[in-house]
Amino acid sequence: MLITTLLLVAMAQSPSAAVDTTRAAFTKCLRADMKKALEAKVEESEFEMSVKSNCATERDAFRKAVIALGRSGGDSEKVASEDADMQIDDYHANFTDKFKDYKSTNTMPGE
Repeated sequence: MLITTLLLVAMAQSPSAAVDTTRAAFTKCLRADMKKALEAKVEESEFEMSVKSNCATERDAFRKAVIALGRSGGDSEKVASEDADMQIDDYHANFTDKFKDYKSTNTMPGE
């Protein structure tokens, strides 16, 4: 249901607006997942492994939106897909780093 809603919203928007909408949903999910992991005192290695498999619906919608934006700008499917995958990898790395920072200082992210 969520992926259908995200895809419908993304399809109704311009490619760049769809990227913005799906990026916001993806990062919101990653942030909520990080907070849950911090509250549960998950180990860094466990979080690092799980971050890539969590938020699949939001990640897939974001990936499709980035690819559509790239394609609308003239990128090949391969280039657009590589760009989308690189952006997703960057978000995973960023949230893993944030998790490690919060865990090392025994703090929680603010709202």
